[in-house]
Amino acid sequence: MRRVLSLLGTSVLRSRVGIAVALAIVVFAVVGVARAMSGPDDRSTGSAQPFETSTPPESSGSIEGDDGVVEPTAATLDPGPSLSPGARQPAAVAETFAKAWLNRTAKADAWHAALAAHATATLETKLEGVDPVVVPAERLTGQATVVPQGTGLAEVSFPVDSGILVLRLVVEKGRWLVDGVDWERG
Repeated sequence: MRRVLSLLGTSVLRSRVGIAVALAIVVFAVVGVARAMSGPDDRSTGSAQPFETSTPPESSGSIEGDDGVVEPTAATLDPGPSLSPGARQPAAVAETFAKAWLNRTAKADAWHAALAAHATATLETKLEGVDPVVVPAERLTGQATVVPQGTGLAEVSFPVDSGILVLRLVVEKGRWLVDGVDWERG
């Protein structure tokens, strides 16, 4: 009897069916161990969460078959109800700030005051004690490029004589204010 089981076991393990059964047992064992290690599952506790409904994104054209990045539109520049009526647009605020930032010959106090008029309190604090001589550019060399980043947030970049000046603007106190300054070597 022992000899029969031995021959049967050896021949089964050598057949395709035997190998398939052995692989299935290994797969079930791995899945079982993974589930045991992952902890409790919300579905197994009976506390099913209701489905959340959402509205589909607005689109001006067909997006069928398009899995690319959605480009922001001019409509996304609308910061919502927090922007005061008649407030200046991001490009205008950014240009005023950029011209003041590039004024390297100004006294430090006057330079700081000119920037503070168009900056958030956070940026104003970061700019305290900065000497305008360290600004890595001298003049604007082109027009602003405005990239809306969402409601109440925009990025405005300007070509300058030594690269690109990038300003991050946010809506604060009912108007657009510069919240970040970056410079990219060109």
